[in-house]
Amino acid sequence: TCFLEISFWSCSLETRLPSSRQLVEAESAQILLAMDESVDVPKDFIKLKSEKLSVDEVSELVISPYCGGVSLFIGTTRNNFEGKRVIRLEYEAYTSMAETEIKKICRDVRQKWPSVRHIAVHHRLGVVPITEASVIIAVSSPHRAESLEAVTYCINTLKATVPIWKKEIYEDEYSWKENKECFWANSEK
Repeated sequence: TCFLEISFWSCSLETRLPSSRQLVEAESAQILLAMDESVDVPKDFIKLKSEKLSVDEVSELVISPYCGGVSLFIGTTRNNFEGKRVIRLEYEAYTSMAETEIKKICRDVRQKWPSVRHIAVHHRLGVVPITEASVIIAVSSPHRAESLEAVTYCINTLKATVPIWKKEIYEDEYSWKENKECFWANSEK
C-alpha cells in the first residue's frame, strides 16, 4: 500500500500540466520583462556644464528597477587649502577630449563590473562657489559593492586622466592646481 501511495503521488506531480491560462500569463510576463529590460538598457550620462549641478538630477538618471544600489560621489568646493582662505574655484576643460576620456572610464567600469547598469558623470566648468558641487558621479548596480567600487574608480581615474583644470582663487592671489593623481604631471618628475 505504501508503495502505491508514493507512486501515485509522484505520478500526479509529474503529469500535472499548467492550464492554458497559466501558460498565457507566463508568456505575457516574459514579454513584459523583455520589453522592460529593453527600456532600461545600460546608459552613460556625461555632461560638462557651467550651470549648478543637481544631485537629484544625477541620481535620478541612474535609478533602475534592476538595481538595489546607487552610489554617489559629490566633490564640493571647500573654503580652505593649506591654511589659505579659498574664495571660489574655476574650472576649464578641453571639452571634447574630456568627454572622450570620461567615455573611456565608463567603458572600463563596465569591463571591471559587468553588473553596473547606469553611470552618470557631471562636471561643472567655470566658477564654482564654496559648498557647491564641482563633480557628481553616480553608479547603479544590483548590489552595493559594485556601485561603491565603480564610483571610487570613476573619480580616481577622472582626476588622473581627464583634461579638466582647476584654478583656486584665494583672498589675494590664485593658483592653478594640477591633480596629484594626474599621470602626465607625475611623469615629468
